[in-house]
Amino acid sequence: MTGEFDLHGVFVPALLAWAAIALLANALLRRLLQRLGLYRLVWHRPLFDLALFVILLGLVAALGNRILA
Repeated sequence: MTGEFDLHGVFVPALLAWAAIALLANALLRRLLQRLGLYRLVWHRPLFDLALFVILLGLVAALGNRILA
């Protein structure tokens, strides 16, 4: 596992890069859930969105570790 990425001389923590990818995926999934009307089944939308982001961040980090290792 690498602890950081080098972007033209600027070291970026891996977690920050993974969080940015998870945030993009979260935005896409939230838009899809909104269009399909599935948010009407959710009791507390902000809490659901946070849990979705944490799950996506875990998936992205696990995939990142698997690819980079």
